[in-house]
Amino acid sequence: GRGVRRRGALGAMTKYSVIIPTYNERRNIGILYLLLREAFAHPSLRDDEFEIIVVDDNSPDGTADVVAALQREFGDKNLLLRPRADKLGLGTAYVHGLTHATGEFVIIMDADLSHHPSAIPKFVAEQRASGCDVVTGTRYVPGGGVHGWDTRRKLTSRVANYLAHVLLAPGVSDLTGSFRLYRKDAMLDVVQRVKSRGYVFQMEIMVRCKKAGLKVREVPIAFVDRVYGSSKLGGAEIVGYLKGLLRLFMTV
Repeated sequence: GRGVRRRGALGAMTKYSVIIPTYNERRNIGILYLLLREAFAHPSLRDDEFEIIVVDDNSPDGTADVVAALQREFGDKNLLLRPRADKLGLGTAYVHGLTHATGEFVIIMDADLSHHPSAIPKFVAEQRASGCDVVTGTRYVPGGGVHGWDTRRKLTSRVANYLAHVLLAPGVSDLTGSFRLYRKDAMLDVVQRVKSRGYVFQMEIMVRCKKAGLKVREVPIAFVDRVYGSSKLGGAEIVGYLKGLLRLFMTV
């Protein structure tokens, strides 16, 4: 395991807590776990410690059972299952994960394999080089991209980000992304003030980070449409996004 604290030649070890909210991700969580282990084995991270916190909202497909099986199979004390009784929303899932996180930094990502853990060493390198509080993955700069989306989905995402830019001037290119690294105390402080739910949550937290004067940096990522399962972005979510965007414009 990675539980032993070691010191690298350049100083103290850093601990990172990966928070993964899940709902019906049985077919993806095992692959994601193995990819995360691979990412943590990167030479630049060999002196650091990691934990993976799966916040499962009582998935009917048995996602939690798969996580429990992985814990047994790998004997991994740093794979933590922190379930909740019901589907209670993304924002509260992160708060729940944060209360269990013991790292100085928190990495949030989706469970559906749309975010590849191989980007994590780049996030960490950017944070170390810049000393920033937040690193956010972006699909909309050179080196980033979206794979597997149809034109309508790409257009929806682009328009969503464009509207957010016009109204909120956040200073980052990808407001609706959910693959990010935060300094834990900064995220905990900001996340408790966020009012939004669903997809607007990611946007509001970034706007609040900028408003709080936190230093934000971007790293290009390739976003791949989910491999298994169904997307949770539907017409209701898009309407909710637009309503949330206007509310943010009026209040934050």
